Amino acid sequence: MSFGRMGIRGGANVTVTAERVFELARAATVYWEADRVAVGRDTRTTGEMFDHVATAGVENAGTEVDRLGVVPTPALQRYVETRSIPGLQITASHNPPDHNGVKLVGRDGSVLEPTAVDAVASLAEEGALTAPPESTGQSRTVEGANDEYVESVVESVDREAIREAAPTVVVDPGNGAGSLTSPALFRRLGCQVKTLNANPDGAFPSRDPEPVEAELSELLSFVATSDADLGIAHDGDADRVVFVDESGAFVDGNAAFAALAAAELDDGETVVTTCNASLRLRDVAEAAGGTVEYTPIGNTYVLSRTRELREAGVSVPIAGEGNGGIVYPAHRLGRDGGHVAARFLELLADRSASDLLEPHRGYSFERENVPYDGESNREAIMERAEAWAASADGEHTTLDGYRVDFEESWALVRPSGTEPYVRVYAEAKTPQEATELAKSVRQRVEE
Repeated sequence: MSFGRMGIRGGANVTVTAERVFELARAATVYWEADRVAVGRDTRTTGEMFDHVATAGVENAGTEVDRLGVVPTPALQRYVETRSIPGLQITASHNPPDHNGVKLVGRDGSVLEPTAVDAVASLAEEGALTAPPESTGQSRTVEGANDEYVESVVESVDREAIREAAPTVVVDPGNGAGSLTSPALFRRLGCQVKTLNANPDGAFPSRDPEPVEAELSELLSFVATSDADLGIAHDGDADRVVFVDESGAFVDGNAAFAALAAAELDDGETVVTTCNASLRLRDVAEAAGGTVEYTPIGNTYVLSRTRELREAGVSVPIAGEGNGGIVYPAHRLGRDGGHVAARFLELLADRSASDLLEPHRGYSFERENVPYDGESNREAIMERAEAWAASADGEHTTLDGYRVDFEESWALVRPSGTEPYVRVYAEAKTPQEATELAKSVRQRVEE
C-alpha cells in the first residue's frame, strides 16, 4: 500500500482499491484503540463505495462507526474534535475526479502526525496483524454534522462586522463537499450569496476539483460582470479556498495569505509556512516585528511545526501555504476553507478586496519542470542542483531540496513527490526577472 503524509490517495480502483481502504481503516482503528470512529466523504462517485468499505474495516476491528455522509474535511474534523474520537475522511482533495483516498484525522481534529501515519502504514502492510475480535462493531448514520460545522464557523468570526457590510459573494464549491456548507455559511454571516457549481456532483462536470486560475474562468467572468464584492472557490473537500477580487481578477494565493497574516501578526509572533513561500510573507512578518518559520513543502509539515512551536510557548496565530491551505491554530490545527473565507470577509468590512491586496502584489512567481527518467537521472540532476546552490551568490538552505535566497528574489530546486519531475521554483520582483531566474537555474541543473 502506498502511503502519503496524510493517508492514501491515487487513482480509484487502481492504486486506491477497496482492499487497501479496508486494511487502512482496520489498521487505523487498531492503532487508535478507539471505541468509536467517524467516517465522512466528499462527493466523488467512488466515495460511497469506499465509505462502505472503510466502515466495514472499522467494524471488523470491533469498533462503532459514526457515518457522517458527504461533509467537507473541516466538518469531519470539527465533529471528531468535539467528541474526542478519530476519523477517516474519504477524499482525494484537489486531485482529479477519478482519484480518491483516505485522510486520517486524530482525536484533536488534526490530520495525523507523519510518524503516526507511518505506524498505521506498518499495521496495514501486515494486514492489521491480529485476528478480528469475536464481536464486530456497528454503524449508525449521523445527521447534522454540516450544520454543526457551519454554526461553529459563524461563532468563530466577527459576524456582526460582516453582516453590517453585507457583501455580495459568488461561491463556487466546484460540485464538491463545500456545496453543502459554504452557501449556507455565507448566508448565515449576512452576505448576499450567488452560487456557481453548488450542486454536489462527484463527476465534477463544471471544473476539476483544484481551484487554480485556469479552472475558474466561469467564476472570474461571473464576478467581473456582476456587482459582487468577492468570488470564493474551494477544492473537492473544501479545506482550501481561493479568491477572486471585485474586478474579476484571480487572487494569487500568496497575496491572500500575506493579507491575512498582516491582519494577525503582532510583535514577537511567528507565521509557519513552507520553504517555497513568497517573500510577501517575509515582508509582512518583518513589518509586524514577527518571524517566519519555514518547513519542507506539505501541509503535515506545517501543522507539525506549528504544534511544536505552540507547545514550546511560541505564539503562532496563522500558518499555511500559498495554495489556499491556511490554518488559524486557535480555531483548529487544520485547514478550513470556510473559516478562512469568513476571516477574509472580515477584512473587507471597510475596503474592497483589491485595496486589501494591493500592498501584497509586488512579486512574481515562476515554476519550471525538469523531467527525469529513472532514479540515477534524478540523482544527477540533484547533484547539479547542489553544485549550483553552493556556487550561487546568495544564502542557500537545504530544508527541502536546494534553495538560494538573493536580496529580492529566490530559487528552489526539489524533486516532486508525486511526478517524475524535478521542480525549479523562482520568485522575483517582476515577471521577467522571475522567468529569467527560473530558466537560468533550470539550465544549470539540466547541463
